[in-house]
Amino acid sequence: MAIDIDVEKLRGDRIIAARFTAGAGLTALFGPSGAGKTSILNMVAGLLKPDRGHIRIGARTLFGDGIDLPPEARRVGYVFQDGRLFPHRRVRANLLYGHDLAAPADRWMSLDEAVRFLGIADLLDRWPHTLSGGETQRVAIGRALLAAPEILLMDEPLSSLDAARRGEIMTVIERVRDELKLPILYVSHDRVEVDRLATSVVAIGE
Repeated sequence: MAIDIDVEKLRGDRIIAARFTAGAGLTALFGPSGAGKTSILNMVAGLLKPDRGHIRIGARTLFGDGIDLPPEARRVGYVFQDGRLFPHRRVRANLLYGHDLAAPADRWMSLDEAVRFLGIADLLDRWPHTLSGGETQRVAIGRALLAAPEILLMDEPLSSLDAARRGEIMTVIERVRDELKLPILYVSHDRVEVDRLATSVVAIGE
């Protein structure tokens, strides 16, 4: 499934612009901090409105030609840098939040399947504040997958993890890429991450 992005946004005194097409696999948006990589993800997710351009996933237009779908209608999963789990919901309820967002006809993964895939059965009754950084990101990935996305956005999901946890979550991301065949747009400024995970690279701000 092709992801077709051509957007431009004025933020402060600078213009954030990107024009690329991404296919299957993991496409890394690579560049220095402050280059606008997260803003591009937010435009795809519907959290930031471009000043002009278009965003398409396959035959669906998310933005452009008079269309501006709300985030919940875009079928885009988002894994943030800090996980952003709901602190007042246990892990199971965080996961089900993603599941409940999806239209029943669009769902392609069940709660049990996500739990097995991510190896988080022992976390279901835990509160987010008791989780390690790696556990938090596994749950965040599960919540995103259960929202029945057509693509997955990941904004520096390893940046707050130590070396051991980074390796574990990179393995999870590789499995999402290779086993689930879910196209991923992945923001990073870490060359090692990009070299290991990316099937294609888009330079931003260079």
